[in-house]
Amino acid sequence: MFETIIWGGAALSLIGLAGLVWCILRLVRARRANLSDDALRAAVQAVLPWNLAALFVSVIGLMMVIVGISLG
Repeated sequence: MFETIIWGGAALSLIGLAGLVWCILRLVRARRANLSDDALRAAVQAVLPWNLAALFVSVIGLMMVIVGISLG
């Protein structure tokens, strides 16, 4: 049972990490596009909720791994 929690947490952490990489790549592309300050600010504001969600998913996954190891 606890092994399932550990692997599920690891999967969630990897999904969160993939989301963080996607956010970074999206902002790098926006920065390379030589957008104006307002357009770049809008791009950052559009990515911010996705970034926070990916970070949240990653943290939840890491907490699941820690709980699974501690209780197992």
